[in-house]
Amino acid sequence: MIEDPPLLTIRRNFPRPSDGLIAGFSGVPTGNAVDAMGGLGCLDCRIKPLVQSSQVMVGTAVTCYTGPSDGLAVFGALHAARRGDIVVAATDAFTHTAIAGDLLLGMARNRGVAGFVTDGSVRDLAGVLAVGLPVYCAGLTANSAARNGPGTVGLPIVVGGVAVESGDILVGDRDGVVVVPLKQAQAVLAKLADVRAAEASLEAKVKAGLEIPDFVSALINSDRVREIK
Repeated sequence: MIEDPPLLTIRRNFPRPSDGLIAGFSGVPTGNAVDAMGGLGCLDCRIKPLVQSSQVMVGTAVTCYTGPSDGLAVFGALHAARRGDIVVAATDAFTHTAIAGDLLLGMARNRGVAGFVTDGSVRDLAGVLAVGLPVYCAGLTANSAARNGPGTVGLPIVVGGVAVESGDILVGDRDGVVVVPLKQAQAVLAKLADVRAAEASLEAKVKAGLEIPDFVSALINSDRVREIK
């Protein structure tokens, strides 16, 4: 028999990126951020923005684990969040009930939160759109969750198949949400210059009529490819 856990376990004091480091990711497309991390880091493809916007969401992650059908930890994360933070809620990918709606997200906006990300569902679409806060979720449902706990705030979680820690940098756009681990953020930022240069070079060639990249042609004509008749 195990002891009943507390309703909430909260960690507020975690390492945070500097304002300058976060600013370095402003406007960075998620594809560029992923390429700068070796091709990985984006949450599951089901987690998408409620509104297709050209705006890029950037901020510091404040994590919470709600478990299935319980939204208490989200309120705990709001309490711990600072202006410019992004609340990230792990539900074990449970989408049958919504863990946030327009009123909670309105409170998040009032607190200065920069976005909300979850592998679960939200509700009150019309109201959420009126709030105007960037929201990334796995679905919409009118079903409501309880607020009984247990849950955690500020501790490591897994959302959409990606590990997230409070203090990581999140970048979100139309393609989804990318997690840049805080420990790697400076190196990723430095790598972005090379990624952008390579992307711009190839884009220019495509606009000029490129059909097949040179590296693909070289590979196909090498002894590493066998053609059969």
